[in-house]
Amino acid sequence: MSALQGDTSANSFRQPGQGVIAQGRDLVRRLAADRAQLRRVLMIAGVVAVALGALVSWLMGGRYVSTDDAYVQAAKLMVSTDVSGLVQDVDVKEGQVVKKGQILFRLDPKPFRIALANAVATRDQTALTVDSMKQDYKRMLSDISAQKAQVDLAQRNYDRDVRLLKAGAVSQSDYDTARATLAAARDQFQALKDAAATQLAKLGGNIDIPTRQLPQYLQAQAQVDEAQRQLNHSVIRAPFNGVVAEVDSLQPGTLVISAMSAFSTTSAVGLVATDNEWIEAHMKETDLTHVKVGDPVSYTIDTYPGRTWQGHVQAISAGTGSAFSVLPAENASGNWVKVVQRIPVKVAIDRKPGDPTLRAGMSTIVDIDTGHRRWYRMLFGG
Repeated sequence: MSALQGDTSANSFRQPGQGVIAQGRDLVRRLAADRAQLRRVLMIAGVVAVALGALVSWLMGGRYVSTDDAYVQAAKLMVSTDVSGLVQDVDVKEGQVVKKGQILFRLDPKPFRIALANAVATRDQTALTVDSMKQDYKRMLSDISAQKAQVDLAQRNYDRDVRLLKAGAVSQSDYDTARATLAAARDQFQALKDAAATQLAKLGGNIDIPTRQLPQYLQAQAQVDEAQRQLNHSVIRAPFNGVVAEVDSLQPGTLVISAMSAFSTTSAVGLVATDNEWIEAHMKETDLTHVKVGDPVSYTIDTYPGRTWQGHVQAISAGTGSAFSVLPAENASGNWVKVVQRIPVKVAIDRKPGDPTLRAGMSTIVDIDTGHRRWYRMLFGG
């Protein structure tokens, strides 16, 4: 009897788990027997699983935004000069790596050296002229002193003739002569003073002023400096480190015209920077909600498949690409259609030693890590 009770207690203890297992086995047998019901169950379970997976993926997503409308960019410049002349030598070859300050090509320096020599001669002649003006001013002061003595003598003679005329000791003609002589002496004295004042004004009002500080000399020195600048600019140097291009379009004997050099490749050498490169990614405006400066970026370059590069967002453009277009879209027209705009994002390249060479225009795929997931934004509004 006690044994029977023990078995009953054991069966009651195992009953819940065994019941569930038994029910599961029974359900499996029924489904195996009824294939139509099995298909319905599997279809519903599959749809639920896919929906749950998609929901989880969507909630966990939203952290990364990407685009394949991105390209390697680099500082580019058609290096020319602001002076005109004939190309004498081209010192670089197509694709050559150059350093800042390295000579790219030279113009014939002879015309510029002649202009410099002429400017120097004009400056030196100006200095001699200024020195002679100072000496001439000193001579004028001496002439003024001498003429002052003549005025004083004429004044004494006139005063004496006035007294003698009253006493009847001189004739009227002698008196008139003395008065005319005094007037002429005074006029000459005033003329000398005026000429001296004019000369002093040409000397800046100070005869002791150094010649190099006078406007005449400074003007001549400026012409020398300009001639020297043009001579220096007849040698064209690289403004930054880079790789030269478009060299074959510039040959010795080519006439470089300064006013046209910016509009012609035959008057310049192309230069693409090697240490000022970046990625320009054109992102959809709807993807930039949480993108900010400093966000980490990973990208791949079509030229180097299988390799992932790292960078960070350096700047986000203040306007869309169409906003800076030469012919912007006329959105006020009647056939306007809304189009998602793209905004340029500048991505700084975090280069490492031994990284492959990048060239301007290479295609890239950019992924920006915004650090925001949808579930976090739904719960906390971030």
